[in-house]
Amino acid sequence: QVQLVESGGGLVQAGGSLRLSCAASGRTFRSDAMGWFRQAPGKEREFVAAITWSGGRAFYADSVKGRFTISRDNPKNTVYLQMNSLKPEDTAIYYCAGQGARSGSNYDYRAYQYWGQGTQVTVSS
Repeated sequence: QVQLVESGGGLVQAGGSLRLSCAASGRTFRSDAMGWFRQAPGKEREFVAAITWSGGRAFYADSVKGRFTISRDNPKNTVYLQMNSLKPEDTAIYYCAGQGARSGSNYDYRAYQYWGQGTQVTVSS
């Protein structure tokens, strides 16, 4: 089993930046694709970004493309989400997830086997 712990969330003004981290423990996650999802109050969970196990390919939701960057450091068992030019509509709880033994589209939350507890990101206007 892999345990994920997110950190780096907080309150930021519109136009600002935050860097989220997702630290993995337990079984190595080096062979797993990893993703970030978010959920705002009253809304469904939505895909934000994903990265292949090697870090060679990244995928982004249209709403964050050009502003967010996902990366990973496998020796450190950590995945990052750099968020720039933040907007109030980015306000949500952000979750890190790993695919583990599951397969499927990187954009689909059902393809992810294990999840962190989430970290709150609030962007003020």
